[in-house]
This record gives sequence, structure tokens and C-alpha cells, in this order.
Amino acid sequence: MRRVVFNQKGGVGKSTITCNLAALSAHQGLRTLVIDLDPQGNSSHYLLGAVAQDAATQATGSEMSGVAGLFEQSLRFSIRPKATSEFITASPFENLDVMASHPVLEEMQAKLESRYKIFKLREALDELSEDYDAVWIDTPPALNFYTRSALIAAQSCLIPFDCDSFSRRALYTLLDNVQEMQADHNPQLRVGGIIVNQFQPRATLPQQMVQALIDEGHPVLQPSLPASVKIRESHERALPMIHLDARHKLTQAFVALHAAIHARP
Repeated sequence: MRRVVFNQKGGVGKSTITCNLAALSAHQGLRTLVIDLDPQGNSSHYLLGAVAQDAATQATGSEMSGVAGLFEQSLRFSIRPKATSEFITASPFENLDVMASHPVLEEMQAKLESRYKIFKLREALDELSEDYDAVWIDTPPALNFYTRSALIAAQSCLIPFDCDSFSRRALYTLLDNVQEMQADHNPQLRVGGIIVNQFQPRATLPQQMVQALIDEGHPVLQPSLPASVKIRESHERALPMIHLDARHKLTQAFVALHAAIHARP
């Protein structure tokens, strides 16, 4: 299954959610790939640690690595093009690989759009279909070339949501965009669910907002992810929660959420 984690609003936890759910897939024995399409590279650094910096250094050479290398190769003729698997880096965690990001993606975007390389990611993932059981795609906080590429390549879209009025307004626009992408380019795409992040159960507004989404018929996944300072340590140590503290309440919420996502048809 190919899942994209996407929200046009920044700061809603896309990279944190992508990496922790992917780490759980790998921990459960699934051959798992994370693709980091955000030029900021947060998922790459979270899962690769110091290795992510090595990948970035390689990408400044004559041949780029990671996602930048994959897209860069599509822009030029090559007698012996690299296989998609050659742009992938093994993480320190068993069963978990990463196609890392790089800041150069930002400046590559216009050229990729003008050359209409919007289907390249889907083609690359088709090439890898026998190699991985689960693919998780992290995206930048914008509806741009990279997020459109991800929505075309994926089968399911997971939407992180934090409980404020700005996020709620952005959610309706996002759902329209996903529906449009489904109609125009990817009939297999569906909304896999809304993930409520940084949830504070004792506060009235978050409860009301989540209940309103449920009442409107939106696919809100349970459980919500609780707010926790432990996630900062997880980022700093480049250890997803399942490897940092398997018994922590946030880890257990991720485990339950991962099961809920896989239970959806």
C-alpha cells in the first residue's frame, strides 16, 4: 500500500506522523520505504540521522542521490540510467529504507513542471512494487509539483489535523484538492483518514472540533495522538517512538492508530 501524508498547512506533524507510522510498519516485519519529498528533509534526518547529511553531501556531486537524483535523472538522457533502488538509502532500522530529500528539490521544481514529470514518482514506485510492502510519502506544506506527484502515485491520503479554526478551513480545501486529483489523474486514490495530532483531551475546543468533523461525516481516525514533549527527544535522537520508548503513551497511540489505518478497507 502506498500512503501519502499531506496537509497544505505547515506545523501539523506530517514528518513525525510519517516516520513513526513507517517505523511501526517496519517493526512489524513489513518491508517499508519512506519517500521524503519535502526540501526541508525532516523525515530524512529523523530516520537517517547523520547518514542524512552524508546523503546530502553526495547529492552535491555530479550525480545526485535520493529523490533529487531520481528526478534529476528524468531530466537528462542517459544510456545506462540508474534503477530506482539505487536512489534509496538503508536506515539503521530493520526493514526500513529511505529515499532522502535535499534542498535542491526547491530549485528543480520549475524545470520538472515544465517538462511534465508529474508521473515520474508513480512510475518509480511501480518499478519497486515487488520490493516493498508499505510505502509512506512525506510531502511539503503546499499543493505543488511534489505533492501532486505523491497524490498521483499513492493509493491512500492521510491528513494530519491540529485542532484550530485555521486547520479546519484548510481541511475543506484539501479534501476538494484530493477529490480533484482522484477524478483527473488517480482513480485509485482515497482519503485514508484524518489524524488528529497534538490532541488535548481536557480542553473543550479540541473535543468540540473533532466531534464536529465526525458529525459532518469525515473519516476521523481513532485514537487521536496526544501532545507530548517526548516527541522532541525522539526527533533529537533520530529514534522513532517505537525505538525510543515502546511503552510511552504516545507510542501506544501510534500503535493503535497504525492498526486503525490498516483496518480501513
